[in-house]
Amino acid sequence: MDVKQATHSRRAYRSLEPVEITEELIKELAGSAQLAPSCFNNQPWRFIFVYAPEKLEQLHNAMSKGNEWVQDAPMIIVAFSRKDLDCLIKGREYYLFDTGIATAFIMLRATELGLVAHPIAGYKEDAVKEILGIPDEMTVITLVIVGKHAETISSLLSDKQAESEKNRPERLLLEEFAYVNGFNRSL
Repeated sequence: MDVKQATHSRRAYRSLEPVEITEELIKELAGSAQLAPSCFNNQPWRFIFVYAPEKLEQLHNAMSKGNEWVQDAPMIIVAFSRKDLDCLIKGREYYLFDTGIATAFIMLRATELGLVAHPIAGYKEDAVKEILGIPDEMTVITLVIVGKHAETISSLLSDKQAESEKNRPERLLLEEFAYVNGFNRSL
């Protein structure tokens, strides 16, 4: 699978089934993040790969309503950083962008390996930090839910979530977000 195929086949599925999580898989995913670009090569990202059942259960209690489906995932990757680990240029805090790029590299590699890697924002940050021992000064940027896409739709999904399992949610048209030589001329 090439990058274009991985980009086109990547989906934020919520119906998951177990897959074996090994140290080799974790090293493969982490190795993809390791190669991501960052401002002055600062590499501000930090990831915790959580797959121990007792830790996953604790994290389930840190999820916001609507993320009950996470219970079926065999691994959650916690992406975090802090702004002083990366460039601060004229008020621009690059740690969020750079950690996002590294997370995207993980997601594309997971897709290439036949896995779902679904980033979420619906969690209680303080609870995640406490469960995993993440220092208070760090920012938990996202949780990436990892598993194998199940053929049957999970009963834990809302009607809207179940619909997005069947059909890819609509994407913005190129002319709605891509411009040429200035903001006044869309693609």
